[in-house]
Amino acid sequence: MNTCRKASCLANHLFRREASESLPWDTRLKIAIGAAECLAFLQTEKQVVRPAGKPGIKDSDILLDRDFTAKLSDVGLAKLGSLLVTPRVKFGFAPPEYIHCGHFQMTSNVYSFGVVLLEILTGRRAIDRERPTGRISLVEWALPFLHDEIKLKKIMDPKLADHCPKASFHLAGLILKCLEFDHRIRPSMEEVLETLHQVDAIQM
Repeated sequence: MNTCRKASCLANHLFRREASESLPWDTRLKIAIGAAECLAFLQTEKQVVRPAGKPGIKDSDILLDRDFTAKLSDVGLAKLGSLLVTPRVKFGFAPPEYIHCGHFQMTSNVYSFGVVLLEILTGRRAIDRERPTGRISLVEWALPFLHDEIKLKKIMDPKLADHCPKASFHLAGLILKCLEFDHRIRPSMEEVLETLHQVDAIQM
């Protein structure tokens, strides 16, 4: 999965300040589906994928080629169980079970991928210490807006002029499921992938 050396990562494309270089809605969905396909393929019944030395999948782990085909970089297979918890993973992409107990479960990557999807939807970084207090953690700030289609518009990436409101709300519902505190009730990566295809099929 490291063959995409010259590709740039999702973060580099997603957080460009120039509106003219912003990723359109269909491209963002293509990237999300491609990354989900990689994760669903790599996961097995007894193993869970995580980037080597990291608590979960991040935007910088998703590499893109010129056609915005997604690949995963720096991915290793970690056995379920305890991992070393470090202070730097209190926020961002790390799932609650990793932060509180140092455990990496089968759906831990689903949580981390949910954070990536939230970045794709909002155009905001998972952690940004330059944001006002209460908005540093994207997940903590954005969660209340994901339940309501009207409120969702307030946190959507303003550069997404071509997005489909119905599709974006459907994606928000998927993000909520991915970010469930209890890892046992999160969807599998296969279910995440299936839902992303459903979102992609929704017409304007």
